[in-house]
Amino acid sequence: MKQQLTIAQIMVAQTSLFPAEEKALRGFSYIEPFLSQEQEQALLEEISRLDLHPLIFQGYEAKRKVRSFGYDYHFDSRTITEGRPIPEGFTALLEHVAKQLNVPAADIKEMLVTEYPPGAVINWHRDAPPFDIIIGISLMSDCRFRFRPYEKTRQGRGSIITLPVRRRSLYVLSGEARSDWEHSIAPVKTPRYSITLRTLKMLT
Repeated sequence: MKQQLTIAQIMVAQTSLFPAEEKALRGFSYIEPFLSQEQEQALLEEISRLDLHPLIFQGYEAKRKVRSFGYDYHFDSRTITEGRPIPEGFTALLEHVAKQLNVPAADIKEMLVTEYPPGAVINWHRDAPPFDIIIGISLMSDCRFRFRPYEKTRQGRGSIITLPVRRRSLYVLSGEARSDWEHSIAPVKTPRYSITLRTLKMLT
């Protein structure tokens, strides 16, 4: 059963799938399933038309391919610039997400498409500062999200919270889950794609 979320609910992390983690991860929301098999297949066909390229981070080539639209974040200068428009083939997805979250589709300013081959990971991080709400859609296979507090104390970072993120699901990071926690993705066992949508804190 899908769970309807308003933007206010997103900010306080309403989710019934992970009740034990709900109090800790305030600002994390999860919807499963979000896409039908037909919708997933249509998105994979759209992705197949994109020219994905290896991600270069701090001079190193990561084991995944990406393509961004709307705005591009530059890791070296920590700035964003306006990029290529989000392709029309993804308009239905943006409208579906906006309707589900009760936000204007125009507020979604950036889209990142990522291809993960087997063994690919995302190391611990918080999303780039210029972005606000983070929305992720998982395609083709599942993955495991891991969260830990961003600020390290004398006692360490505390326990790591691990959550399954299923294919065709949607997750949202906002509020404390966005600012006070960092996340990573464990190595995937089979090929996976993700579509990450972001709103902006401000236009630059």
